[in-house]
Amino acid sequence: MRTRPWAIALGTLALVAGALALRVRQVARRSLTADPSSAAHVVGSREAAEIAYDGALGDGWEDWGWGPHEMPKTGPAKVKFAGYGGIVLHHAELRRGFGAFSFRYKSPATWPDYLGVALQGTGSPTPQVTVQARHVAPLADGWREVSINWSELNPENRPFDRVAITARSSVPAEWVLLDKILFTKSSGTSAGQAPVRDVDLSVTCDGASHAISPLIYGGSGADKESGVTGERFGGNPMTRMNWEPGDLWNTGNDWFFENIKLNGTIWDWLAAAIEPGSQNALVVPLIGWVAKDGTSVGFARDKFPKQKKFDPNRPEAGDGHRPDGSDIPPGPPTNTSVAATPEVIGRWIRTLRDKDRARGNRAVQEYILDNEPSLWNSTHRDVHPDPITYDELLDRTIRYATEIRNADPEAVIAGPAEWGWRGYLMSGKDQAASFGLQPDRSAHDDLPLVAWYLKKLAEHERTTGARLLDVLDLHFYPAADGLYGQGARVDQEGAELRVRSTRALWDPNYRDESWIKDTVRLIPRMKEWVSENYPGRKLSIGEWSFGADEHISGGVATAEALGRFGEQGLDSAFYWGGPKKGTATFWAFRAFRNFDGAGGHFLDVSLPTRESEQLSLFASSDDSRSHLVLIAVNRDSTYAAHTRIRLGGCGTPISNRTFTYAAGFSALKVGTLDANGGSGPELTIQPFSFVVIDLQLRPR
Repeated sequence: MRTRPWAIALGTLALVAGALALRVRQVARRSLTADPSSAAHVVGSREAAEIAYDGALGDGWEDWGWGPHEMPKTGPAKVKFAGYGGIVLHHAELRRGFGAFSFRYKSPATWPDYLGVALQGTGSPTPQVTVQARHVAPLADGWREVSINWSELNPENRPFDRVAITARSSVPAEWVLLDKILFTKSSGTSAGQAPVRDVDLSVTCDGASHAISPLIYGGSGADKESGVTGERFGGNPMTRMNWEPGDLWNTGNDWFFENIKLNGTIWDWLAAAIEPGSQNALVVPLIGWVAKDGTSVGFARDKFPKQKKFDPNRPEAGDGHRPDGSDIPPGPPTNTSVAATPEVIGRWIRTLRDKDRARGNRAVQEYILDNEPSLWNSTHRDVHPDPITYDELLDRTIRYATEIRNADPEAVIAGPAEWGWRGYLMSGKDQAASFGLQPDRSAHDDLPLVAWYLKKLAEHERTTGARLLDVLDLHFYPAADGLYGQGARVDQEGAELRVRSTRALWDPNYRDESWIKDTVRLIPRMKEWVSENYPGRKLSIGEWSFGADEHISGGVATAEALGRFGEQGLDSAFYWGGPKKGTATFWAFRAFRNFDGAGGHFLDVSLPTRESEQLSLFASSDDSRSHLVLIAVNRDSTYAAHTRIRLGGCGTPISNRTFTYAAGFSALKVGTLDANGGSGPELTIQPFSFVVIDLQLRPR
């Protein structure tokens, strides 16, 4: 599990009347000196509707300050954007849509693109828009005009009372001139209506197909109404879960290395998770140490009085760092923990199976070999300060998995549950080495860790006849800064990057836009590693999330990932930390698992599709091909997509339903499509949205 500027509220504006309306008309239909073909040439063709500043503050507008600035009685405002400064202009709440927001500025031509624009109010947070070249048109005498379409600046038409023009990068402390800060009228379409592209999509019912595993829709701490098909009991604390009492674990570096006594026991959790049709996966400790009580801490104040931080609610617990941030060497593991040998783990699993037999059902279908072992020297360094090596990982896998197999011969065993890109390719020892050095990998035929791990377990099975691994299990989170974790980015740039980053799951042409700077193509890569080193292993992404669960970009990314899991033939996956009820990610799961609230779901056979660059199409059918469920995901944040989906070899639709989720929705919106002579469903799909198309067919 990974624990990975300000948010602003958007809204709609009201046209003003009287004297202000007269003033608006006086600045209407301005002509620009820029090339009329310029993509940013918007204001000249639209009438101004609200003026915030034009040689002076507009009626009803106030200077709410911020960075150093001057507002003369007449003429352009002057602002210094150094130190990420800016200016905020305030008005009583405005509640009506516009066509665009525009302003003119004059700064040194050598400065990079540095401006951002945001609206602010009392509503929920919305993104800041980065001013890019596509928004800017050059004018005379060094001036430039910025125009940002309303559908981009305020896609949900929320009320607002402030506009902020800010610096998003460092610039010198020189005056910048600002003027003509205004909002234009809508060009005749409804406020916030998106431009539309025509897109060709198709489904082939008589083409190559494959089964979709229902286990790709698993979660962790999920709301059951999302339709999840399995529950993963995992995360860093499970590495130190003591099953003997069942209610003790250690938080590791997630929270001051504290032993915790839990409410309820692991036995209670597992019993409560038993549901028909649902499968549970359980992280099993391999690290060798588990919590001995509910009170001890890894770096106690009385042993290490000088630490950078202490838990404010438990002052004896420190973070294990000196005041300068360097690591404090830990004491012996016995300060917090008791040994958990393979034999101990085997005894616990026999206890679990005894409980299963007594109640007549199985609580755990899959055992996962611990959690992100190449990070133990960070997450659990109080008991495992040295980074794990190739050989230690293999040794622990063999010893512990042997006991698991002996205790539960029917067990499905998954591993190595590594955290991400560097964890796939190298050991903890390599990751701790100086940049560019891989001493452990070099000593193991320069093979990626996962490939070597599979190869050695295959050799072990050939030698001993013992199969110790059934599932290759890896974790995936987007690696670009700010996409996952608290404060996840939801500005337009961040939202678009979040959705693009889903391509790392499958696309051989996508170069990850993070420090990775490589083609991850995780699922095809996993297939290759298995095929080349240990054929027959299934594939699981045991933790995954693209962050921003509440935001439409998180929902779109989740829908895209779920569709790819089925299309790419993944065997199982578990969404980390949810999905939680009512979030955009919750409705993405519902689109696949229970779109109509009555069990309607993406079907069991994946069909081939043709999709477009920004519009994904996932197709499923029943065995008879008389029922199709399609899910289209519009990954474009600006353009709607108009399409007629051609149905090749599918028969004629005789009934249809649609279920749509877009920005501002609180649930899937139900609809139907007009009949169009059997040529396939025709619809317009809004930006950053997903739609379920449920079709009953008359056979050909």
